[in-house]
Amino acid sequence: MGDSGFRLLTLGCGLVVLVVLGLITVSTTREAWPVLRHRTQNFLFTQSWNPQAGRPLFGSLGFVYGTIISSLVAVVFAVPVSVGIALFVTEYAPRWLRRPVVFLVDLLAAVPSVVFGLWGVLTLAPILQHWYDTVAQAAHPIPFVGSVLSASGGGGGSGRSFFTCGLILALMITPIITVITREVFETTPAGQKEAAMALGCTRWEMIRSTVFPHSRHGFTGGVLLGLGRAMGETIAAALVIGSSVQVTKHLFNPGDSMAGVIANQFGEATGDFRAALIGLGVVLFFLTVVVNLIARAIVGDAAEASGTIGR
Repeated sequence: MGDSGFRLLTLGCGLVVLVVLGLITVSTTREAWPVLRHRTQNFLFTQSWNPQAGRPLFGSLGFVYGTIISSLVAVVFAVPVSVGIALFVTEYAPRWLRRPVVFLVDLLAAVPSVVFGLWGVLTLAPILQHWYDTVAQAAHPIPFVGSVLSASGGGGGSGRSFFTCGLILALMITPIITVITREVFETTPAGQKEAAMALGCTRWEMIRSTVFPHSRHGFTGGVLLGLGRAMGETIAAALVIGSSVQVTKHLFNPGDSMAGVIANQFGEATGDFRAALIGLGVVLFFLTVVVNLIARAIVGDAAEASGTIGR
């Protein structure tokens, strides 16, 4: 009887999560329905956003683009740093140094996002403004890279841009990815590492042949958790991304994100304007769900391949 009751209790706890997600989906979709019903194509596939026009324009494409680009920039910068810190703590750092490093990383995760945003807009953006000009001039002769690392139309004049937002988000998600990566690195069996060292491997060869293959699934989960945090970040992104709706390949140009525009404009929104902002929240919700489904497919394929090799 005790086992049956505990099984039902755990089943109920698991179903609560599904029920809450379902209620969120239903309630937000219902609030956004006036815009989704009448303007679905314009809302999803255009970037024109002008709520104050005689005939209001609500296009989410620019916000979706800004969210994805800034999040990808954040992941590109955060993942190598996080892996480096995790390897240093688990494989290289002396015992007396590990605890202070772990404490500092955990402390970084506790800093409020608004602090990162204020530091980014007041300190980092003015510094990057001049750095962007230098990088754009140096990269200009290089095909494709020169067009990406530039700011057309003077968009990088304030230093607030996709790239700046990505750097701030990278700083914010680094502790999350680092903590999870460190934990999965520590689960590597000591016997495997000792066997690799006994066969004459260097420390780096041991890490590459035992730690990385054993930890790839947990590491993928940590990266995706950090990506989800970056995509949903609100205040920091709203302060440093530039609040300019556009789809452009120039990373040094200002842009906007779904979470940022909701934070900036929801207080003054009414009617269809409010429904459109809630619709952005619905799009962000489904975008994160799609990312997680893709991640689970990747992890599942990797696990299946690993099992096949093991057999």
